Amino acid sequence: MPRLTTGSPAPDFSLVDQDGRTVALADFRGTRLIAFFYPAAMTPGCTTEACDFRDSVAPLQAAGYTVVGISRDEPAKLQAFRERDALPYDLLSDPDHAVHEAYGAWGEKMNYGKVVEGVIRSTFVIDEDGSVAHALYNVKATGHVARVRSLLSV
Repeated sequence: MPRLTTGSPAPDFSLVDQDGRTVALADFRGTRLIAFFYPAAMTPGCTTEACDFRDSVAPLQAAGYTVVGISRDEPAKLQAFRERDALPYDLLSDPDHAVHEAYGAWGEKMNYGKVVEGVIRSTFVIDEDGSVAHALYNVKATGHVARVRSLLSV
């Protein structure tokens, strides 16, 4: 899959959130968005990353950023994840991984020493005009949010 770079237009999307509402990239025009793609709700690494975003959401919002998480999980599982870990941002469902593919967050990766196809943990910062300000691929669950905050001076 091709990867996005700084200045690339962010691919449009329209996905269902944890409450069954449709959320589209167009809903965020005029604001700054942080969209993080993670493999699976309620797994250890994804919980760490999601909770790090939860713990940083107030300063990110104060700096004008909205956070959303995107995974292949169904809305019911996303709702349970959000409730269990008190996540204050929307979680979006991309079960056929079409949006993952559009963002380059789906493809071959190493998993326990084997090459597999799946979610490439990635985060994108999207500017008010819908262009990619930062495209971060193959990020680690631990410490990743601190890196994002440093990039954004938040």
